[in-house]
Amino acid sequence: MNRVVGTHDLVLITIDTLRYDVAAELAAQGRTPVLTRLLPGGRWERRHAPGNFTFASHAAMFAGFLPTPAEPGRHPRLFAGRFAGSETTMSHTWVFDSPDMVSGLAKAGYHTVCVGGVGFFTKEGPLGSHLPGMFAESHWEREFGVTSPTSTRAQVDCARAVLKQVRTDQRLFLFVNVSALHQPNWFYGTSQEDSLATHAAALEYADTELGRLFDALRRPSFVIVCSDHGTAYGEDGYTGHRLGHEVVWTVPYGEFAITEDAP
Repeated sequence: MNRVVGTHDLVLITIDTLRYDVAAELAAQGRTPVLTRLLPGGRWERRHAPGNFTFASHAAMFAGFLPTPAEPGRHPRLFAGRFAGSETTMSHTWVFDSPDMVSGLAKAGYHTVCVGGVGFFTKEGPLGSHLPGMFAESHWEREFGVTSPTSTRAQVDCARAVLKQVRTDQRLFLFVNVSALHQPNWFYGTSQEDSLATHAAALEYADTELGRLFDALRRPSFVIVCSDHGTAYGEDGYTGHRLGHEVVWTVPYGEFAITEDAP
């Protein structure tokens, strides 16, 4: 990452609430062709989320604590704040002297942009303003939110407009919180109830729109796509998230570079 920061745009896309099992199944079935084409080997990594709901998980990720591989061991980090005794900061880790990687990247010359999605990014009130307030530029409209069946399209349109306005001599850190999978997602199916099937259909929808974002990214860009947490649909009696169940803690993760040679 020390060779990436400063030479590449950085893009973090969180597909809010996406479960690992659903993401992996759809990739294997060829139902998410845009993401599968870009993921290494066409597969998601199975990882553990740093939090079990949006605010906690994003606060951790913006501090450099991305989802970790779902296996024992000390897992080196891509980004880390400088502090003594860190056992996961390695020679390749990009270390920042800031409380979060957003301000750290700003100090390194990046223009930081947030395209919000779920309620913690609405900028409606102090709590909904905290996470987007970390960024130099932030965007949210009702069309980006969980109740809009065309949210990903609207978010990608916004991100593409941002990309056209960034100075050619300035690097960009673009964050997009995809809201489509978060409840309610029933309108992507045939019933009026949220379910695993509508969760999967929402991911298929998001995949059809994300291709336009990847096509618009400046080259070279380093992209991280992951979920912030999963959600339960009745497993062991649980529904939703902000709870300690396997389907909530286990998330998909992928990282890849987009260059002139690999559009």
